[in-house]
Amino acid sequence: MVLKHFSLVAATVLTVSTALGQISTAPEKSALSTEQVAQLQAYQHAPMRRAGVAPKVSDGTAESYNWGGYAVEGTDFTDVKGSWIVPTVTCGESPNAYVSIWVGIDGYSSSTVEQTGIGVACEHKTPVYYAWYEFYPNPTQVISTITVNPGDAFTAEVSYSSSTLEFTTTVTDVTSGETYSTSAAVSGADRSSAEWIVEAPSAPTGILNLAAFGKTHLGEVYTSATNNQATDSTKSGVIKKFGSAAEKITQIDWVGYIEQTSSPLASDGASFYTTWVEYN
Repeated sequence: MVLKHFSLVAATVLTVSTALGQISTAPEKSALSTEQVAQLQAYQHAPMRRAGVAPKVSDGTAESYNWGGYAVEGTDFTDVKGSWIVPTVTCGESPNAYVSIWVGIDGYSSSTVEQTGIGVACEHKTPVYYAWYEFYPNPTQVISTITVNPGDAFTAEVSYSSSTLEFTTTVTDVTSGETYSTSAAVSGADRSSAEWIVEAPSAPTGILNLAAFGKTHLGEVYTSATNNQATDSTKSGVIKKFGSAAEKITQIDWVGYIEQTSSPLASDGASFYTTWVEYN
């Protein structure tokens, strides 16, 4: 095994305030401790860190240091939807590593990301599953009212209102029926892309190691739920409808080793899966 050049961060309890003053008023359902929540909220889901020196790749593929999955570019996106199956993370293969699965607007070639999804943190060799939302660069917020389990089907949506100038994020555990929604204005949001992403989150010291998730399946073919689709100023539909503006993303490390790969789109033009390759 070749040593990779990702940052591996020790579990450090940090004090993080609730972003934008928004918290759930529903009863607590998460088994996470206060210390675990503080630690998880110290990790962010940053814009795509493009590999190489070229600003963009025009052949329908791209390489990233922190993202895998698909993104579409356009103008004035107002909505993105998607679904996935929560994978079983094997922390014995990837202790102290992390993975997040989310749907969002912005971040492919801009400095903000409006997003919501689920994450898995390997505390040594024990997986911790949780739901979250984030209006990057504001901190991640753990959603304590949704309990995440491997095999659950999730849907997520991020929408933008031209009347309120706010983004609304909604994430739902279709299996249990638990759901959470919140809204906020985001200064400087371009609304120039939409994404369906499996990510290695970031800490103040750098990109975290990617946890061993096996395969993550996204889209209606696998979930029998919401398909991966988006709406911008000129079109609305599944990923394939965006044509040459759609990019399939492979995650690599700093020396070019593959961390995860993304499959071609299924026959519905939207569903796909990503495959974890090896521990960093």
